[in-house]
Amino acid sequence: MSTLSRSFGLHKIVKQHYLSLAKGAECQVTYIWINKAGENLLCKTRTLEMEPAGIRDVPEWSAYWPDEKITEVVLVPVRMFRDPFTLDPNKLVLCEVLDGNYLRAQNNQRSQCVKVMEKVKDFQPWFGMEQEYMLLDLDGKPFGWPSLGLPFTADPCTVGINNMLGRDISISHYRACLYAGINICGTNAEAFPTQWEFQVGPCEGIEVGDHVWMARYILHRICEDFGVVASLDATPIEEKNHTSGCHTNFSTKEMRSKGGLQYIEEAIARLSKRHSQHLRVYDPHGGADNMIRLTNQSTTSSFQSFSTATASRKVSVRIPDHVSRSGCGYLEDRRPAANCDPYSVMRALAETCLLRAAEDDDEGKKTVAA
Repeated sequence: MSTLSRSFGLHKIVKQHYLSLAKGAECQVTYIWINKAGENLLCKTRTLEMEPAGIRDVPEWSAYWPDEKITEVVLVPVRMFRDPFTLDPNKLVLCEVLDGNYLRAQNNQRSQCVKVMEKVKDFQPWFGMEQEYMLLDLDGKPFGWPSLGLPFTADPCTVGINNMLGRDISISHYRACLYAGINICGTNAEAFPTQWEFQVGPCEGIEVGDHVWMARYILHRICEDFGVVASLDATPIEEKNHTSGCHTNFSTKEMRSKGGLQYIEEAIARLSKRHSQHLRVYDPHGGADNMIRLTNQSTTSSFQSFSTATASRKVSVRIPDHVSRSGCGYLEDRRPAANCDPYSVMRALAETCLLRAAEDDDEGKKTVAA
């Protein structure tokens, strides 16, 4: 057993003894924030004298920040969840990262997204995100995979130990998210035997970004207990046909109402004129990840050109078949990568579809997001 994997050999039952020890009214609060790269999460825990009644009862804290200009940042609590690991009354708290002058730190996309959501609140925007991930062993190979290669592929939503691996993790994650208060609405096996997906939403405004980030944190924590790695990489293995995305559903009050298909089609037309701008913010590396992922193979679209259709899963933005038949509903943007920042995706969709309609003929004057 390698040094890296020794922690997974610890007897998990032993931990339960310590978690069952009695304590007073104190509450353990775990602060969670997005790292400088905008891809991963960090956390640390402190004790409060009593259970916080709301987010305003959770004090700010400080944390180390790996930057030449600033080495310490302020953690500002923005949303609170129940802790599915140490249970009630303990909490998980998502935080924004600000510098010492209370300006947003690098890669803090939430504060900008909040401003946009405030501008478009009268549209009542709903978002839903379909987060794909792949389970890997510590050597970077797919979980449970033989060293000689890939013995089989699977169909989405398949069952059977000869078709799917890691269902216990998916089930555990689902229940933990429900306990925490995350608006998780479903889960399913994907096309690769160790690939899974969970869905969050629909949520209005900024909420879906907060819930997706916290669901990611819970996923990583659960995978610690199971001794595997949950990869959100857009192309987690060498076989480029097996990629991971974060398909995003978007609608407004008008789109969801009778005759809403017209507004959906108008929004897609606006998205078609800002294809390259969206791709730059749909992964954390300025589009580099999606350039590899979106090859027009399997169920991905082309990175180079925008496409749309009803029911098809090989397009940039699709109208689901049931939406077309009912004449109202939502659109699905299939371009965001699995490692996208949800706040950047939400902001781009709201700006293009709701705030920039007048600029359709002036493509390129501004970028979708900084």
